[in-house]
Amino acid sequence: MPKSLFWTRTDTAGSEHAVLDDRQGFAAQGVALAVDPIPYTCRYRLAVGADGVTSRLEVETEGAGWSRSVRLERAGDGWRVRTGEEGDLDAALRAVGHPPAGLPGTDEPERLAEALDVDLGGSPLFNTLPVRRIGLTRAPADQARQVAVAWVLVPGLAVVPAEQVYTSLGPGRIRFASGNFTADLDVDPDGFVVRYPGLAERVGPR
Repeated sequence: MPKSLFWTRTDTAGSEHAVLDDRQGFAAQGVALAVDPIPYTCRYRLAVGADGVTSRLEVETEGAGWSRSVRLERAGDGWRVRTGEEGDLDAALRAVGHPPAGLPGTDEPERLAEALDVDLGGSPLFNTLPVRRIGLTRAPADQARQVAVAWVLVPGLAVVPAEQVYTSLGPGRIRFASGNFTADLDVDPDGFVVRYPGLAERVGPR
C-alpha cells in the first residue's frame, strides 16, 4: 500500500505531507508549507528508478503575487532543467528585508551531471533517497558515503550542485553533513526520517 507521511517543521511554522509508493522504485508527491523567508506553498512530484537513481523532479512554489516552477529530468548522463515564473518573488523578498532569490533553475546544468539524487530545501523526505540507494540503514556503524546531489532551494527554486556525506551511526541513526552543517537523523527501518534536529519531526494521527 502507498505510504502517507507527515512532518511538522521545528525551525519555523510549517509542515510537509508526502504520499508515496516504494514497492517498485519510488514515486512521491507532496506539499510543504512554511512562513520563512516569506509564506509559501511548495508542491512536488518525484520519480526514482528501481536502481534508486532519481529520474525526475517537478516542483512548484507559490506565494502572494508570485509563483515559480522547475522540472529536473534525467537525460542521458546529465539533467535537463526547465523553469517557469510568474509575478516577482524577488520584490516580495526585498519588501520584508530578505535578499533576492535570483532566477529559478540553473545556467549550468552540466554541473549537475554527477548527481544521482536530488534534494529539496526544507524537506526531510529527500534525505531518504541517498540513504536507501546506498543501503545505509543496513550498513555497519561509522560507514560514511559521499554523494553528489542536485539541490533545489526554496522558495526560489535555484538548482545548485552539492556534496553531502551520510554516515551510519547504528540502527535508526544517520549523520548528515553538508559543508559546515551536521545533523544526526533518526530514521525508521525503511530509511524515512523520524526526527531531523532543528528542521522537522514526523507526526501521526492521534
